[in-house]
Amino acid sequence: PSGYYFTYEKGRILNEYQINYITDGEGIYQNQIGKYFIKPGSLMITKPGDWHRYRPKKNKGWVEHYVGFTGHIAHELLAKPLFTRKKAIIDVGNREEILDTFYQIFELVINEKPGYQQVAAGIVMKLLGIIVSIDKQKDFAGKRIEIIIQKACYEVRKNVEGKMDFKAFSENNHIGYSYFRKMFKMYTGLPPSQYQLELKMLRAKEMLLHSDRLVKEISDELGFDSVFYFSRIFKIKMGVSPSEIRKTVKN
Repeated sequence: PSGYYFTYEKGRILNEYQINYITDGEGIYQNQIGKYFIKPGSLMITKPGDWHRYRPKKNKGWVEHYVGFTGHIAHELLAKPLFTRKKAIIDVGNREEILDTFYQIFELVINEKPGYQQVAAGIVMKLLGIIVSIDKQKDFAGKRIEIIIQKACYEVRKNVEGKMDFKAFSENNHIGYSYFRKMFKMYTGLPPSQYQLELKMLRAKEMLLHSDRLVKEISDELGFDSVFYFSRIFKIKMGVSPSEIRKTVKN
């Protein structure tokens, strides 16, 4: 799109957030704060209204993947300390999960199936979560607690419909619940119960967009005691009610 074109001499200012992921090659990125060296595994985070410019090294080039987005949920997520630092570059290395997430977004946008915008928005939020998680995990690398937390995350993802007993999980893994909860939040950015709830909401959104099941049926399957409670939490988390998000598919 024309709004993305710019000359290096003038730079540019966007009215949206943009994440650029470099998987090969080298170059530089510059904003009002300073100039940064870009290498494979670099993420360039640009915010609305920020002047910036970037380019690969001459005669070398680079492989770039980028996505632009905006919205109130994006504003909330990008208010996290990782993204409010003055430095605009995050070094995450070559991460298959990040690259795969970009490709999921690209595929949705290219195919333009009903409801694709809502699904793509959810995947962008997932991308931001992955970036935050990778940054936090640097302090956990190689420690036993990391293995336990990863195990807990796997158990939650494996049984999103259920309700995991994190106290029992902690006991079974010979670790105090308070310590586990504290470390889990540091690692994922969310307490265990909220992490589980977020996954339930994402599953609910997927079911609302890609099935004809009643809202009550989805609520029951995901283990909510009341469809009213489910609908209220869904609107808080997603910004729209279950019925509203389903209308986007019909339209």
